[in-house]
This record gives sequence, C-alpha cells and structure tokens, in this order.
Amino acid sequence: MKWDRKRPAVDMGKDYYKVLGIARGASEDEVKKAYRKQALRFHPDKNKSAGAEDKFKEIAEAYDVLSDAKKKEVYDRLGEEGLKGPVGGGGGGHTGQSYNYTFHGDPHAMFAEFFGGRSPFDHFFPQNGEEDMDINDPFAPFGMGRMGGVGGVGGFPRSFKSHPGAPRRPHERKKDPPVMHELKVSLEEVFSGCTKKMKISRKRLNPDGCTMRNEDKILTVDIKRGWKEGTKITFPKEGDETPSNIPADVVFVVKDKPHPVFRREGSDIIYPAKISLREALCGCTVNAPTLDGRTITVTSRDVVRPGMKKRISGEGLPISKFPEKRGDMILDFTVKFPEKLGQSTRDALKQILPP
Repeated sequence: MKWDRKRPAVDMGKDYYKVLGIARGASEDEVKKAYRKQALRFHPDKNKSAGAEDKFKEIAEAYDVLSDAKKKEVYDRLGEEGLKGPVGGGGGGHTGQSYNYTFHGDPHAMFAEFFGGRSPFDHFFPQNGEEDMDINDPFAPFGMGRMGGVGGVGGFPRSFKSHPGAPRRPHERKKDPPVMHELKVSLEEVFSGCTKKMKISRKRLNPDGCTMRNEDKILTVDIKRGWKEGTKITFPKEGDETPSNIPADVVFVVKDKPHPVFRREGSDIIYPAKISLREALCGCTVNAPTLDGRTITVTSRDVVRPGMKKRISGEGLPISKFPEKRGDMILDFTVKFPEKLGQSTRDALKQILPP
C-alpha cells in the first residue's frame, strides 16, 4: 500500500515509525536498516542507561509490526488502537475482523535471529565505542539480504525460504573441530573388555537461542577385547554449543596405562625375564605370570645370550578383529652379571670356559 500524503491523519497512538527513526511509507529495506541501527544502539548489553531495556523492547515491537505487510497495512490505516483492538467497519475488506495484536515476542530472541543467532558481543557492536553506525549497507557483512525478523510473532505468520544452491551465508553456524580426550585403559581391561563411564561438562543453548547453560553428561564407552592403543571412539555433536557454532564431536582415544610387569607390542605382551649368569650358561626355569592370573613355567637348557627372546604362543592379548584368537607372550631375557669375582673363581672359569 502506498502512503497517501493527502489523507487525513489517523490518531496512530504509539508511533512505530518514530520509534525506528524513519518516515511514514518507508520501504522494507529502510525498516530493516532502521531496526538494525536502533537495536544495536539500545541493546541492554551495550547501553547501560536507564530505560534501555524498555526502549529495546519497543524497538522490537515496532519492527515486528512494520516489517510485516499485513500488520503494517492495518497500522497505517487504523493506528495502534485499530491494530490492537477489534476492527468494526472501515472498508478494505476488514469489516468486523478482529486483530487484537499484542507483541508476545522476546526482543532478545528477535535480535539473535535477525543477526543469524550470533552473539552481539562478537560482531555487532562497534569497536570504537560509537553508537551511530554506517548503515549504507547494513546487511552485507552478515548476509542478511532479504531476511526479515522473527517469523510468526504476534499472530501474523511469516516464512523464510532458502534457495537451493544459494551460497553459504557468513552468519551460518560452523562445526567446531573434534574435542580429543585420552581414555586410559589397563592391559587387563583390554584383555577382558570393559565398560567405561566418562563424565563430561559442556555448554548447551537455552530455548531462546542466545543464552547458554552448563550441563554434565555421562558418556558410556564399551572397550572391546584387544582394542589397540590409538583406537578412537566418537560421540557426535557432544561438545559445547553456542549461538555461533555447531557442537563439536567428542572423541576418546585409547591409551595404554603403564603396566607394572608387561609391555605391549600390538597384540603381543613382553615379559622381562631376568636370570643370573649361571642360569644363562647352565639352564634356567622361568615362572611367567599371565594376564588372567595363571603362571606359566618355561624351562630352557640352552645357553641364553643377553637380548635373547622366547615366544610363548597364544598367551598375549586378544586380536581386535578376531577376539577369539590371541597374540603371544614374549620372554625378553636379561642376564644379570656378577659385580665382582674372586681370583680362584676367575682361575676356574679360565679353565672351564672356551677361549
């Protein structure tokens, strides 16, 4: 509807045009620009003066009316009284229709949606402390283009449609990189399998889409038999959620706990077998523990050289892809030499040992 400057003035009640600082008959883009400027100027997080909160809400109400073609048409004809009360008579096809408009919107939610859900502290407030901003092209930095305010506020439905193949808008949320955590497990837990319950603390958005709350959650990790160090378990989108991001995945990475006896090599376990020089030369018996509590007796009649290894098949860890099969236990021999020898012992060894 075009504004007819010759029409008799209507008692408008609250002047929404004045609230936004624009002339009657302003275009849709002018309404958007005006809302952006005034909302930034009076946002309570920036403007600490008395009455800023009420002014901020009044600006939101003015924008809700003037950015909606139906509400604006009623307001231009009949003013605030006609918009907020039942309409009786008056032509235009609205005779007897009741509008009863009331602003029920959340001005903070409207602000967040207008700017794509981002925090006003990050991008919207000027860094130099000035309240007046360049509004020649206020929507370009945020990709606002043709976008209006909050849909469906006040009983007049509104919809926004995205065009397939449209370029990504700068205000669209991006997904954060994965959050990595070490998950330490013992060799016994890898041997038998177990369940770990991990408590994480994270931020979550409240229903208003702007404020956040801290939230704890228990994530359950089923450790499979034979899992190797470095195995990753991913919980999609369990990270922090803010107005400007998509929650990151939480990833647990299996890490072996140091073991008091064994060392791990893949699916094999290494047992350090310490023997004396006499045992190395004359034969030895080693009692090796196992991960399931048994003891294996290994006897050797051969000469054991330092660094020599002996493999015991099937006494290692389960193989992750075939858990019914197991790796090996490897005895890693260490020969303990005497710290000193008496002269008579030296002489005897010279006679006995080959040159």
